[in-house]
Amino acid sequence: MRAELVDAGGNTVDQVIATYFAAPRSYTAEDVIEVACHGSPVILRFALERLCQAGARLAEPGEFTLRAYLNGRIDLPQAEAIRDLIDATTLYQARIAAQQAEGSVSRRLKPIKEQLLELIALLEAGIDFAEDDVSVASAEEILRRLDPIEAAVAALAASFAYGKLVHEGFTLAIVGRPNVGKSSLFNRLLEQDRAIVTEIPGTTRDVVSETAALGGIPVKLLDTAGIRRGQDVVESLGIERSYQAMADADLTLVVLDSSQALSPEDQALVERARGSGKFLIAANKSDLPLRAEVGEAVRVSAVTGAGVEELRRAIVEAIAPQGRLEQEGGFITSLRHEQLLRESAEALAQARNAASVGIPHEMLLLDLYAALRPIDAITGATTADDILNRIFSTFCIGK
Repeated sequence: MRAELVDAGGNTVDQVIATYFAAPRSYTAEDVIEVACHGSPVILRFALERLCQAGARLAEPGEFTLRAYLNGRIDLPQAEAIRDLIDATTLYQARIAAQQAEGSVSRRLKPIKEQLLELIALLEAGIDFAEDDVSVASAEEILRRLDPIEAAVAALAASFAYGKLVHEGFTLAIVGRPNVGKSSLFNRLLEQDRAIVTEIPGTTRDVVSETAALGGIPVKLLDTAGIRRGQDVVESLGIERSYQAMADADLTLVVLDSSQALSPEDQALVERARGSGKFLIAANKSDLPLRAEVGEAVRVSAVTGAGVEELRRAIVEAIAPQGRLEQEGGFITSLRHEQLLRESAEALAQARNAASVGIPHEMLLLDLYAALRPIDAITGATTADDILNRIFSTFCIGK
């Protein structure tokens, strides 16, 4: 409904819209009234003051999402995804967070939890009703049921390697000899003139950093000082920082000048990058006559922009290949989830060992419950009634 926001003297300050959301269809699954006013900070502050004077109070940080969780509107992974959605800095991050807020992580965990509960119910029934001639599962049957559970838990935990990069991004160090076009390529990747570009060798004397989105993933780009024998103390310090950036970066991009023959310094730099970990080679100045053949390099021109899009794709693919994970139906981006899944995987491995050597099912169940608890910490607790309902729905006991 349309309403007037008035001051203590009855003077109209703004025209507002008050919308009523009836439980349980509101965000918190409670009765909620939302007041929409114009976006002036003064108006917004005054509206809050009037609402508090009428008996309302300011919400605590995250209180609306907490209420939604406590009222069963969302589960824990969805609540965490809402936080990630708010913190997203790229559209791709926002899309992944939105999928998780809609329950993608919970949906992927649901069949894992179902299979684990079925195995627990099977063993519990065999123990509780052994006197009623209910057969106890053989070791082969237990191991057969454990196989898909272990595989699914391990795959989801492993997906964090990519999910962490989506959530936190990665660092790319751009290195090379002076005047090979590092700063020009840095500017091309950023799509803005951030680094100073001149024909004078050694222009960049310190590490210049900026963040860009490549393939929807935040990437911290580091433009480093040209690596050569330092001409003075300042340039020598800059070169040392270049080497440090290579060591610290998740990926190193070695820029070569394809219009000149490769020098011993170029080859030494490529070998150093190879020893530092993941690296790519960009053969710059492809708009000039080719005089250096580097088979594993991506040919680009920082001047014309040729090959830059291919380089962007190569950078993302080198550090975070994503196609397989997306086809599998998603991945986890939370360190908490990854740690809990690793804990569950360890307990499942112990259960496998116990079943293999014929440990009594009473002891085996301890490992299975230890595997269930971390999953419960992600999706929500499993009650004793859940186990009992499965037992009596699966076995014809007490006819």
